[in-house]
Amino acid sequence: MGTTIAAAHVRCGLPVVIVDNDRQAVSVASSKIAVALAGESRLSLRESSAAFAERKATSALPDVDRLVGATDNLAALAACDLVIEAIVETFAAKHKLFGDLEGGLPSKATLTSNTSTIPIGRLAVGLAEPARFCGFHFCHPVLERPLVEVVRGPKTSDETVATAVAHAKTIGKMPIVVQDGPGFLVNRLLLPYLSEAMELLLEGAQAETIEQAATDFGWAKGPLHLLDEIGLDTTLQGGWILSEAFPERIPASPLLVGMIKAGRLGCKAGAGFFSYRDDRDAPDDVVRQLIAQWAHSPQQHTPHSITARLLLPMLLEATRLLEENKVRDPRDIDLGVLFGLGFPAAQGGVLWWADGLGAARIIEMLRPLQRLGQRAHPTALLRTMARRAGHFYGG
Repeated sequence: MGTTIAAAHVRCGLPVVIVDNDRQAVSVASSKIAVALAGESRLSLRESSAAFAERKATSALPDVDRLVGATDNLAALAACDLVIEAIVETFAAKHKLFGDLEGGLPSKATLTSNTSTIPIGRLAVGLAEPARFCGFHFCHPVLERPLVEVVRGPKTSDETVATAVAHAKTIGKMPIVVQDGPGFLVNRLLLPYLSEAMELLLEGAQAETIEQAATDFGWAKGPLHLLDEIGLDTTLQGGWILSEAFPERIPASPLLVGMIKAGRLGCKAGAGFFSYRDDRDAPDDVVRQLIAQWAHSPQQHTPHSITARLLLPMLLEATRLLEENKVRDPRDIDLGVLFGLGFPAAQGGVLWWADGLGAARIIEMLRPLQRLGQRAHPTALLRTMARRAGHFYGG
């Protein structure tokens, strides 16, 4: 993801320095940015230098003239006004990097993290100047999704937030400011959607039926294809954070762990819930065997029940964000899902969609899902709205 974040800056004519401890990644950084800007997808830093060189030789790539340098030396960042960390999604790795990095930055530099789930306040512990640190979370795929979450940590200064918002606009992104917490806004809404898709598989729903229900609702791709695109290992890393924070709402998925152990990491590995080898795009026997191994509580599912199952936990999480004052306005939530997750534009956003049904109808739709526990229980806000015939927009 760091490569495409760099590409987003190069595309806007900003000078960029890339630092990576993987020398192979450093050696092909410039060419991979050119590939990204040329519109190719599914970039992988795991690709061998020789394989990449062969692919590059057959491609017409744009010049990358704003990449100042790529190196494995952190000292190269000493002249930067703003640094975006985009390494592996683990607290230990990020915390160590910030400790190594902070002292070498200019006194007025802004330090940010592209973390998708780890609270900014937790990452800031040990920083000498936590006021100049904030979250700056891009959405996947970076060059296509316009949204950036600017996450205000407990000690983040107003100046740092303003700097991050201005920088997002400079690179043509749409910033929304959100309060700190596990998953922030976008991933806190995404994980329930993805989690329910995997649970549906274990209850007997077919992968193709799940994907069709999602695309019939208006999504460009279904949740299982989205999991493959994000990467199952990346999803697991973020899922651990949210499952630890909200264990009653984000169930740990043995299927996800089993897929990773089987090497099914998604598009980048050529196979995840679907196989992408030999121009195929379908589940195979490995996936079916893993589903059978962990199957439980078989249920009868229809396209309508699948759509409700995917969307209602996302909606409930959105109401919790409002109850907790994590965002200023319902519009921030709908902007987040529309421009950060690719929620169907015709539906107007998850809260706009809910207003079209009405809170009382939403509660009725939740009744068959009470066996799922708290993740399907109406929130206090939703119950109050149902009693008053209220709406998220217009009272």
